[in-house]
Amino acid sequence: MKDRLTDALYGLGWSTVKKLPEPVAERLGRTIADAAWKRRGKGVLRLEANLARVLPDATPQRLAELSRAGMRSYLRYWMESFRLPSWSRERIKDGVDVKDLHHLTDGLAAGKGAVVALPHLANWDLAGAWVTTRLETPFTTVAERLKPETLYDRFVAYRESLGMEVLPHTGGSAFGTLARRLRAGGLVCLVADRDLSASGVEVKFFGESARMPGGPAMLAQQTGALLLPVTLWYDGAMMRGRIHPPVDVPETGTRAEKTSVMTQALADAFATGIADHPEDWHMLQRLWLADLEPRPGGTAAGEPS
Repeated sequence: MKDRLTDALYGLGWSTVKKLPEPVAERLGRTIADAAWKRRGKGVLRLEANLARVLPDATPQRLAELSRAGMRSYLRYWMESFRLPSWSRERIKDGVDVKDLHHLTDGLAAGKGAVVALPHLANWDLAGAWVTTRLETPFTTVAERLKPETLYDRFVAYRESLGMEVLPHTGGSAFGTLARRLRAGGLVCLVADRDLSASGVEVKFFGESARMPGGPAMLAQQTGALLLPVTLWYDGAMMRGRIHPPVDVPETGTRAEKTSVMTQALADAFATGIADHPEDWHMLQRLWLADLEPRPGGTAAGEPS
C-alpha cells in the first residue's frame, strides 16, 4: 500500500505540476518547502547538521536560514523536474549558463570520451537536459532502483524523455556499458557525492571522513576518458555551472591507490562548489562516517535516510 501511494503521489506531481502556470508552481514549491522546514523533521535536521560541517563557524540562526533556503532550493529542483518535459528547447538552452565549458567540448571533440561527476547541487536533471539540447550531445547515466518498481520506471521514462540513456544501478552490467560508451568517445554523467556501500572510497570531505563512489575514477582509468568534476548553483531565474579542470590519473600506484587519489580530487572540487553555494546542496541524508551507526565489529553502516 505504501509503495502504491508513493507511486501515485509522484504520478500526480508529474501530471499536475507541469500544467500549472509557472508563478503558481513556484509559490507551491516555496509553500511546501517552508511547511517542511517549520516541521523540523528528520530531513531538515539532517540538512542543518550537514551544513554545520560545511560552515563550522555558522551560528544556529545562520544554519536555520541556510536550511530554509536549502529546502526551497530542493523543492525548486522538484518543481522544475516535474515541469521539464513541457519546457521548450529554447527555455532549456537559455536557462543554464556553464563556465569553462571547453574542458568538456574539447575533450569530446578529441574523441576521448568524458565522465562528468556531480554532487547533489541545484538541478542535475536540468543540466542533463541542457547538454542534450544546447550541446546536442546524448549521454548515459545510472539511476538507483527505486521502490516501487513502477516509480523507478517513471524516473527512467522521464529522464529518457529528456534525451538520457538510463542504466539501473543494480541488477545489471552498468559499468561495462558505461565503459563501452566512453571508449566510443561518448559522455557519461554520474551523481557522485555519496556512497555508503562497502565499495565506497573513503575521502576527507570538509575535514572529516566520508565515502564516495569510486566508479567515475575507475571508468576514467580503464577507458582513458576525461574525468571532469562539475558543480551547479542557482542564480535568480538562471542555473549556472562550472566544469572544473580534468582530474588526472596518477602515474604511479595500484589501481586502488589511483582511484583513491582521483576520488579525493573529486571530493575537493565538490567541496569548493558546495562551500560557495551551500543553500543549493540537497543532502538531506547522512553522509559522514561519524554520523553512521556502527556495525558489529566497529565499521560504519549506512542507512537510507
